[in-house]
Amino acid sequence: MALKLVALALTAIAFAPGAAHLFELPAKIDLGQDDYLLVQGIYAGWALFAVPIFAAIAANMALFVKLRRLDPTAARSAFLASALIAISLIIFFIWVFPANQATENWTTMPANWDELRRNWEYGHAVNALIMFVALLATGRAIATTDRVAS
Repeated sequence: MALKLVALALTAIAFAPGAAHLFELPAKIDLGQDDYLLVQGIYAGWALFAVPIFAAIAANMALFVKLRRLDPTAARSAFLASALIAISLIIFFIWVFPANQATENWTTMPANWDELRRNWEYGHAVNALIMFVALLATGRAIATTDRVAS
């Protein structure tokens, strides 16, 4: 089923930026203000990841709907993936997005930049873990349905 591959691919793409943030956190968290501002410039254009994130929610929900009668366990996994991705958006808008706005997407540094950096870095780290579990849930949804629906 093409929907299974689409859901898996979109969830993997949605996980990618969080994984990048998680793995670079140890090298960035203690940078000085000027170095941190310089490094943050690499994220210009990353807002485009919103497209696969919302598409992954939709694809996993479509998979849930398709599988709910065929394989309820797989359907629950697809629903879980969709819910986890939505939760990652809530975390993003509570901790990460306000830091982006306060710093004008990391082009200026307000007095509380260190607090904003902490929120931004750890918000992304938590989201990476959530998105990884979402990816595993999508994988479980598509793996358990191979015997039921193609």
